Amino acid sequence: MRYFPRQHMKTLGLGPFSVWLSLPQLITWGSVFYTFSLLMTPLEAELGMGRAESSLAFSLALLAEGLMAYRVGRWIDAGHERRVMTLGSLWVGLGLLGHSFVTSVAGFYAAWIWLGLGMAATLYNPAFAVVTRRFAQDFRRAIITLTFLGGLASTVFIPLFAWWMELWGWRQALWALAGLQLLVCAPLHGWLLHGAPRPHASHPDRTQPEHGAPADTHNPAVPVREHLRHAPFWLLALFMVLTMSVTSALPAHMIALLQESGLSPAWVLAIPAAIGVIQVLGRLVLFVFERYWDVHAANRWIPTLIPAGIVALLIGGLSPVASLVFVLLYGLGNGMNTIVKGTAMAQYVSRAHVGQLNGLLGLPIALARAAAPLTLGLLWSPQHGYTLALWWLLAASLLGTGALWAAQRYALKPRH
Repeated sequence: MRYFPRQHMKTLGLGPFSVWLSLPQLITWGSVFYTFSLLMTPLEAELGMGRAESSLAFSLALLAEGLMAYRVGRWIDAGHERRVMTLGSLWVGLGLLGHSFVTSVAGFYAAWIWLGLGMAATLYNPAFAVVTRRFAQDFRRAIITLTFLGGLASTVFIPLFAWWMELWGWRQALWALAGLQLLVCAPLHGWLLHGAPRPHASHPDRTQPEHGAPADTHNPAVPVREHLRHAPFWLLALFMVLTMSVTSALPAHMIALLQESGLSPAWVLAIPAAIGVIQVLGRLVLFVFERYWDVHAANRWIPTLIPAGIVALLIGGLSPVASLVFVLLYGLGNGMNTIVKGTAMAQYVSRAHVGQLNGLLGLPIALARAAAPLTLGLLWSPQHGYTLALWWLLAASLLGTGALWAAQRYALKPRH
């Protein structure tokens, strides 16, 4: 494969680089993460599985992703971003191709474990680490740009893959997804990620830390284990695990929740489909106005939008109006919260080791994401519907937000 010359990369600034990198994000989120729900029904019929058996495949993928996250983070921090993401796209493409030949439940599980390992090397975490290393002084804006297309993955790929399945069947539709990985994502990563900064050059000691941050926050000479001895890392870990629990539990139950609100069937389907657009709208608002906001104030208040939406549901008693307010606040909050989660570790713990530090949270987050939908289902009851589940979501989101506030306060506290 022949790539563009290395010197071409010098002409790509933050905006063009982030836009090009966001295209594989759109394709990979859409072709792996969001198409699973469409594959469940035909796979269940063909392989004789129940819903619990088919759902287990996705949980295994999330666990595989979590197990691989730290290793991927180390490779990227060491300057191997091009190799990691290019091979990751090839891995995902081969996994989708292999999935199309599945004829047993064991093969189905193996395909999703394989895809989960590929997700660790191709989704937001590695991409965020890449732009944080390349644009040390403006990585937050790079991450916002990067997430624009990624936020539209469900809006684009759910109807697109459903159409392909109707035209060709699920096996041949997977060939098309594999082709996008092998012919678009892998070459694009191989071309774009030339010239990764060296570890000692990407975060020089003379780089000025953000206002109020401790002087060693971005010092590559400080070992990773040193950051594990201080409160901000563990507080951010709690924030991310609890936030991911909430945002993983809700999509799996969103349609059933809206059905209980009394909305018409058309609205029940239209509202979840619109969440991707609302998320992108939230990121657009952040992109346009963040230079006028204090970044730390924005980090404090953005996570409160999700609990505010849950409060609207609880006060409104799942009425249609309350449900619409909830979805709007949830979509805006989830869209912008992706930026907070993607930048907080670099802002308050270490920019030099962001890949490894976020990678350490891969398995806990994967376990939380896998368990959260089940927890919500167990808290549902015929008598009270989702009321108890909503109280659990509210408590988890508030506790997570409080942990972020505490991490921020500790990290920005003047050191004497």
